[in-house]
Amino acid sequence: MTTAKVIQFRRGRKTFKPRHFLLEIPTVDTREKAAKFVGKTATWKSTGKEPKTITGKISSAHGGNGVVRAIFEKGLPGQAIGTSVEIN
Repeated sequence: MTTAKVIQFRRGRKTFKPRHFLLEIPTVDTREKAAKFVGKTATWKSTGKEPKTITGKISSAHGGNGVVRAIFEKGLPGQAIGTSVEIN
């Protein structure tokens, strides 16, 4: 199990995709290392009175510095940016 950090929505200049997120894995620094995580599941757990878990799947590498894209079953809230995600 590995932990990753939610960086940002996958976005363009005028649009964003609410289910797609960019994740940064601390031990990964190249595109080749990031490609090994493709197909694994990512789980985000909220903190609060009623903790919720939202699961997603890592779809591809993003750029050359080891960032990956994850598509979640439903969108994460904006407060999820900067929090951690578990990768299995």
